[in-house]
Amino acid sequence: MSDIPSSDPLRPKTGPDDKPPYGESFFVGGFLGLSGHNWSWIAVRGVFALLLGIAALFAPGFTLFAFALVFAAFSFVDGIAMLITGFRRPNTHSGRWWALILSGLAGVAVGVLFIVWPLATTFAYALLTVMLIIGWALLTGVLEIAASMQLRKEVKGEWLMALSGVFSVLLGLALLWLVFANPAITILSVAWLIALYAFMSGITLLVLAFKLRKHANSNQ
Repeated sequence: MSDIPSSDPLRPKTGPDDKPPYGESFFVGGFLGLSGHNWSWIAVRGVFALLLGIAALFAPGFTLFAFALVFAAFSFVDGIAMLITGFRRPNTHSGRWWALILSGLAGVAVGVLFIVWPLATTFAYALLTVMLIIGWALLTGVLEIAASMQLRKEVKGEWLMALSGVFSVLLGLALLWLVFANPAITILSVAWLIALYAFMSGITLLVLAFKLRKHANSNQ
């Protein structure tokens, strides 16, 4: 390993034949691993969130089941992307990002449930879809915030992932309040709220992805 200038406050000084201490190994492995391997999957999540937002704007033209399938597709792809991000975590001392892995599993499970239960009565299915979104939003939001705390140890910009999680939690709480206020609501009647969440979360994730990409390119 080449000498690292002592003027760089982020990396400890090492000699040409020295192995990097844990601090540097953690920084280089975690930071560059996240940036180089996972920024694209974070970008995928951002893009699909924006696509969900666009679809939600046209929700009045969908049937209940059709829009449920749209959200199911988003939840499934978002879950897969989070699973890949969690499992492709570099093998450093901090381990894999279990918060992202659990969040990804929740997303995939919700996507499957949207498709498995379409034969329920119309009212039951309408309420069920909203309750599934509430559960998904609260669970994935909390886990994404937890994941950002792990990310905080490795790279600046973790607040963007936490912000995406906060948007998700706020969506869940807002929908929960609306359910208590009007139990007859459907995902079509709250599509505007889903669209607002999707656009805000999508933009946040894209900013994080390109921030990580920029750091990855600057460290190559």
